[in-house]
Amino acid sequence: MKITVLGSGGWGTALALLLVDNGNDVTLWSYSKERNELLERTRENPRLAGVALPEALKLSAEPDSVAESEIVVMSVPSFAVRDTARMAAPLLRKDAVVVSTAKGIEKDSALCMTQVIEEELGGRGRVAALSGPSHAEEVGRRVPTGCVAASRDMTAAELVQDVFMNSRFRVYTNSDVLGVELGGALKNVLALCCGVIDGMGLGDNTKALLMTRGMTEMARLGVALGGKKETFAGLSGMGDLIVTCTSMHSRNRRCGILVGQGKSAQEAMKEVGAVVEGYYAALSAHQLAEKAGVEMPVCQCAYQVLYEGHPARDVVGNLMNRNKKREVDESWI
Repeated sequence: MKITVLGSGGWGTALALLLVDNGNDVTLWSYSKERNELLERTRENPRLAGVALPEALKLSAEPDSVAESEIVVMSVPSFAVRDTARMAAPLLRKDAVVVSTAKGIEKDSALCMTQVIEEELGGRGRVAALSGPSHAEEVGRRVPTGCVAASRDMTAAELVQDVFMNSRFRVYTNSDVLGVELGGALKNVLALCCGVIDGMGLGDNTKALLMTRGMTEMARLGVALGGKKETFAGLSGMGDLIVTCTSMHSRNRRCGILVGQGKSAQEAMKEVGAVVEGYYAALSAHQLAEKAGVEMPVCQCAYQVLYEGHPARDVVGNLMNRNKKREVDESWI
């Protein structure tokens, strides 16, 4: 199939390599000509050091290839999704499938990425999300990985499954797009929190507590907004939460470590040197929880540390000293 991947960061490049391996005609689009020239000259992405870009992978800084593509993969940071979708919309085939891979919630609108894309496409194409525990560094090295393709149009989800899946990249399908996208976005907040715990020198017990109760919060909000509880026990929920909270590949966790060591959120993000989606998702989670009337104490504490400047150690103490609770609350199921 003819496919264009919009976004030549680590994840977009890893997916482009996967799609080339599967025998597709793939063009990897870069936002800037300088970026494209670097990839053409070195045939390597600095974010995937040591992974060669095959000659079969076409490189471009022009969006023209979108016009002929049966599948368009949107692999840009969440803040750039709307502008990129707007650029692609007039070029897009009416029968194309657009695959969103960004894990975030749009600031101000609080929309998930497929919702943002659908707004900009104005009825053109069919939209799906691809999410799950999938570090670009490992997918680029062909490490066995599992993801989920989600769409309200199951024929679109199944097409994504067929095109991406091979012996080292297993893809499941799901019709719960909202649950899949919320899991992918909210786990970034929890990964940042786990990094704070590491930066403070706290232990594995603390991290396990935060991950488990954080998972409960994710599912509680997801169900309140119309998602399915069981989705959060899957690859885009529990799976992505585990990998992002425990790996040093995670920008969110690395940023959290720096915050736990005493740096401000802005200082930490600057040192990480790449987009930290969990910082922005913490604000969106705060807004969504307030709007839905859902209790999310861990995410609320993340908001207090990142946006209100509360000391992390004080916030941990506040979490531990909350009123007694039952572990399982049936009221939201």
